[in-house]
Amino acid sequence: MFADESCPVEQEPQIPQEKAGDSVTETLNQPVFRPEDTSLTRVLHLGTDESLRRRFMVLNEPIPANTRFGLLLEILDKVAEETALAYVNRFYPEARVVTAAIDNILVRNAADVTRDIVFNARINHVGRSSLEVGIRVEQPGERASHIASCYFTMVARSGMGEEAVSVPLPPLEYADDLERKRARNTLARRDDWKQQQAVQLEPPSRDEYRMLAGLHTAQDVPGFTGLLAGRLTTDSWEMMYPEQENVPQKIFGGYLIRRAFELSAICSELAAPDRSVVVAVNRINFFKPVRMGDKLHYTSRVVYTEDSYVCVEASIERIGRSRSAKALSNSCLFTFVNVDKDMVRRPVPSVYPTTYAEDARYLAAHRSHQALSRHVREI
Repeated sequence: MFADESCPVEQEPQIPQEKAGDSVTETLNQPVFRPEDTSLTRVLHLGTDESLRRRFMVLNEPIPANTRFGLLLEILDKVAEETALAYVNRFYPEARVVTAAIDNILVRNAADVTRDIVFNARINHVGRSSLEVGIRVEQPGERASHIASCYFTMVARSGMGEEAVSVPLPPLEYADDLERKRARNTLARRDDWKQQQAVQLEPPSRDEYRMLAGLHTAQDVPGFTGLLAGRLTTDSWEMMYPEQENVPQKIFGGYLIRRAFELSAICSELAAPDRSVVVAVNRINFFKPVRMGDKLHYTSRVVYTEDSYVCVEASIERIGRSRSAKALSNSCLFTFVNVDKDMVRRPVPSVYPTTYAEDARYLAAHRSHQALSRHVREI
């Protein structure tokens, strides 16, 4: 599926991480590497491999945006893992890496399923035991296209099961202004994420209260036919088997987020009257590992709409073999856009929350959407 090459990433990834001066390994007597020393490239040969191209098609028709984004997410997670692991294994040959978060994947252009897709990755910052991996996704050629920029937080671990611990890593050396700028952007993005988290805990502002009150008042009007948030849900169950494992005794995180995305895409169609196409991954968090034999409950909800946008929240609940051990494995927030056959954006109906929990999800998605919109305007 992939071909190895060596090529640097030209975009500055922007993912939260620890401050450069926080690394506990600064005094370790280790060789020093620059970000460019960690570059990795993978190529998805859709242009020449017909069977691979068919696997990545949404429909067997010549339509725009016909590439399965969920499969791309699975590949991106694997590329991020390979990039981080190559660095970690230079110092700890037996260590492994796990994904902690995926932040702000902005889909700038729809991928053409008939052309090769190139994944250019590199490590932009190393903290105590975590690494930020930035991946630029593009389709080169005469009609070169920048598909997306993706930002992964990976954590280096050693040991198995309850004995697993994080391992300290030597920091990178930033030798020029561009590398230092990327490191600063990393820290700024970390602070921005912390601020967003703090805002999510705040009660509604006056304007937000009026917004929610208006949505509830509308439901009391005789003849109300709006979309109720409580009815815009999809869910699925799945048992984990050995073929889903990646590292020993752990289910591949890329597989989990692909399944969560695919269910969320189906869910988004409950609110999008035309065609629903992904435009952003607001955030994916990895909380608990999933193991062979676990049952997973995937739940997706349309929690917010605005103009042509549909925000879908997805969660994955892990249920252990004892049936008594339950935990949230992943939480995701995806943004879709409603388009016609020519990819022209079309409006979507408003979504109306009814319960307190639906109000909280609506408000959280509204704030996340506003933050994402500000970020898009800045780039």
